[in-house]
Amino acid sequence: MRLLLTISLACWLAVAQADSVRLLIQNSPLAGSQYYALGEFWGEIQVGDRLVLIREPDNRHDRHAIRVEWRGHQLGYVPRAENRAVAAAMDAGDKLSARVSSLSDNKNPWRRVAFEVFLDL
Repeated sequence: MRLLLTISLACWLAVAQADSVRLLIQNSPLAGSQYYALGEFWGEIQVGDRLVLIREPDNRHDRHAIRVEWRGHQLGYVPRAENRAVAAAMDAGDKLSARVSSLSDNKNPWRRVAFEVFLDL
């Protein structure tokens, strides 16, 4: 309860000082990138680039699925083990944004791209 009050107070103070507030709610690796357009656009993607999160409630593999796109191209998904809270926020109508937080030439596709998800207040 005390943490929630502290966060609420911090948000209120930030809103009083700025037009908008972005709270980091998750930092994740990009899942499934080896199956989508990451390789095709690898040389163009940069840290800080905006990503679009698209909810897929009818996805036959995962009812909490969230597709991750860059400039209209699917790069992969929010990992299944980390997508429930983001899916619930999207379903509730919360405004979320995402961006590339790190890039690596690692051969392991789970370590190539990490992204951050923000709650925009």
